[in-house]
Amino acid sequence: MTTAVYAHPACLDHRPGRHHPERPSRIAAVHEGLKEAGIAGLARREAPEIDPALLHLMHPSALVDRVLAPIGDDERRWIDGDTVMSAGSAEAALRAAGAVCAAIDSVMAGEIDNAFCAVRPPGHHAEPGRAMGFCLFNNVAVGALYAREKHGIGRIAVVDFDVHHGNGTQAAFETDGDLFYASTHQWPLYPGTGAAGETGVGNICNVPLAAGSGSIEFRRAMSETVLPALEAFRPETILVSAGFDAHKDDPLAGLKFRTEDYGWVTARLAEIAAGLCSGRLVSALEGGYDLSALADSVAVHVAALAEAGRI
Repeated sequence: MTTAVYAHPACLDHRPGRHHPERPSRIAAVHEGLKEAGIAGLARREAPEIDPALLHLMHPSALVDRVLAPIGDDERRWIDGDTVMSAGSAEAALRAAGAVCAAIDSVMAGEIDNAFCAVRPPGHHAEPGRAMGFCLFNNVAVGALYAREKHGIGRIAVVDFDVHHGNGTQAAFETDGDLFYASTHQWPLYPGTGAAGETGVGNICNVPLAAGSGSIEFRRAMSETVLPALEAFRPETILVSAGFDAHKDDPLAGLKFRTEDYGWVTARLAEIAAGLCSGRLVSALEGGYDLSALADSVAVHVAALAEAGRI
């Protein structure tokens, strides 16, 4: 068995603008980091376009139609002050969501142990009816609802360690007790959600971290709060919103995680997946804007997934 990496060149064609932090070079850095890491046994798979009808599991037609509306080659479409589309954005967004669903299919079929989706645009800020925060469709939330619809999975968990709170995923899950969402994130910070008191119907677990928090605070939050809550939920599949912008070198926020923290948390999540859901774990790229830190962090994340698959 093996770990698969899902990707597609179309994810380079989402171009928010020359100085936008969510830039195509992020994906190039991810691939270079994986190449330099030389992780044995990775399967490379093409990220397919999702059937747009499946996006309606999460997003209403008005949002889907707006994101997929054609854009001229030299045009930009501003969704909000942070979220910009170019001519290639629609295909990139379809392939980002499609990668997660394809990875779920392969994990459920037993073809692979786990997967990392090296795709953009990211997704966790996209609410059911609103694209925002660099995000067009909520890739992981769409994947969770797809896993339920296609494979009949009853209990699905998303764990999010991006520096920003995944308001979109929380909004999609918070009234459904069979969906679990846990997040560590800097507080206060964009988008302003994610207080510890936001618990949904008992299925939301937020652990806000103060600016300057690093490895000790992150590992404590995971070990004492998030991972016990995840185990108590007893998921049948685990999805990961893998943002790497809490790294100490990232320019967009103020947490101080180290590269090795991402390997540590991935190994812990893989252990829980092995114990509760036959190892079924699919991870998708969210944030991470210092290219060197992103490349190194993704490499240790994927190495931990691959090691879990060999056990």
